[in-house]
Amino acid sequence: MAPSFTARIQLFLLRALGFLIGLVGRAALVLGGPKFASKTPRPVTEPLLLLSGMQLAKLIRQRKVKCIDVVQAYINRIKDVNPMINGIVKYRFEEAMKEAHAVDQKLAEKQEDEATLENKWPFLGVPLTVKEAFQLQGMPNSSGLMNRRDAIAKTDATVVALLKGAGAIPLGITNCSELCMWYESSNKIYGRSNNPYDLQHIVGGSSGGEGCTLAAACSVIGVGSDIGGSIRMPAFFNGIFGHKPSPGVVPNKGQFPLAVGAQELFLCTGPMCRYAEDLAPMLKVMAGPGIKRLKLDTKVVVHLETILGASVQHVKLKKMKYSFQLWIAMMSAKGHDGKEPVKFVDLLGDHGKHVSPLWELIKWCLGLSVYTIPSIGLALLEEKLRYSNEKYQKFKAVEESLRKELVDMLGDDGVFLYPSHPTVAPKHHVPLTRPFNFAYTGVFSALGLPVTQCPLGLNAKGLPLGIQVVAGPFNDHLTLAVAQYLEKTFGGWVCPGKF
Repeated sequence: MAPSFTARIQLFLLRALGFLIGLVGRAALVLGGPKFASKTPRPVTEPLLLLSGMQLAKLIRQRKVKCIDVVQAYINRIKDVNPMINGIVKYRFEEAMKEAHAVDQKLAEKQEDEATLENKWPFLGVPLTVKEAFQLQGMPNSSGLMNRRDAIAKTDATVVALLKGAGAIPLGITNCSELCMWYESSNKIYGRSNNPYDLQHIVGGSSGGEGCTLAAACSVIGVGSDIGGSIRMPAFFNGIFGHKPSPGVVPNKGQFPLAVGAQELFLCTGPMCRYAEDLAPMLKVMAGPGIKRLKLDTKVVVHLETILGASVQHVKLKKMKYSFQLWIAMMSAKGHDGKEPVKFVDLLGDHGKHVSPLWELIKWCLGLSVYTIPSIGLALLEEKLRYSNEKYQKFKAVEESLRKELVDMLGDDGVFLYPSHPTVAPKHHVPLTRPFNFAYTGVFSALGLPVTQCPLGLNAKGLPLGIQVVAGPFNDHLTLAVAQYLEKTFGGWVCPGKF
């Protein structure tokens, strides 16, 4: 099942084109772009910014901390740091302060005890940021596409409404890659986001703005989406936690672009945060009724601590070498109704304007295109990347075989540790020379398994390290428990600027 000679030539040409574009991009990085005195933001000095969402909510419920002080602390941090990282692309500070004041007023009335408050509003007064691809009422909802730059959300996405209903207070929306289909968060509307551990490095995508915002302590909990690693890569590159749930558990409604047909089975909405203890409570809220499909109340941390190291196996899964092909097969699949997946080139035109990828490439070379080069490249390659029915069936069979092998190996009590990416966060534009490296995360989207991305400290150059923790279907509770264990063992999130 080795790639054909023609396929190898196409791959070589694609990488050569990417290498040339990358050289141009890196030259632009050296010659232009904003300059800062430091390569990292200042470390956090405000103690309120160093508490988990659960800790903040508890202090607010106990009336030991005023919600308005918490929100103001985050607003101050955002004003100080966001100009460097460009993670949040639209603020809602005035509305957030009003909502914080309403929380304090409600608590001052002392009509409900702490237990009742915790049950009703587990995230009462906790600052939240939301990926721009999700609807947040009154906020832009363009997914970085110029054709949608005037699109304003008239309502909230389902998960946003659920988190707001649990008491969370949105501070703003965060940057993403154009149409959420690239692993560097940069677009023609909002520009490029920068890694808080080194501004010369990427934040990942497509939930990259969310990743760097959380890492820089400009927020404590956030909303992301993942169809090929769009939660996990930013979480890895920015040294935070991110969870891709089992498919079908958390509602996807209210984001653009919304996957349709077969792709709907693989798009997952999930939590991103700095502290592992916030993952499970966030997932409970975001899933709504779907949480019944998981076993989040199963206590496994003590069990892990007593048996860890007793049954560790190094395994070689030969079919993992087809990771990229399995992801392409997933994206090529027809829906149950037989309909083809929506074409990316149609999304570029927002289902209206005709877009010619070749013409846009020429315009891009002249600095005239409204699209980013990754989007133009994907549109050019789209038909080449789609599999014929014969090839789809071949890799579908590989996917089913690999999934069975993994599920049988993991059972209901096993986890699988797998690298998050071939390297730590690359420098800006480098992904153009390595377009297929997302396959390290994309394969688990294709397999439909739950995955938690966990930080493991920093490397010698001060960039985040991490690992993917994978479990069998609907065994999300295992990966979330391991996340807490790894945080306790390796320290979890490290504040940028302290290295």
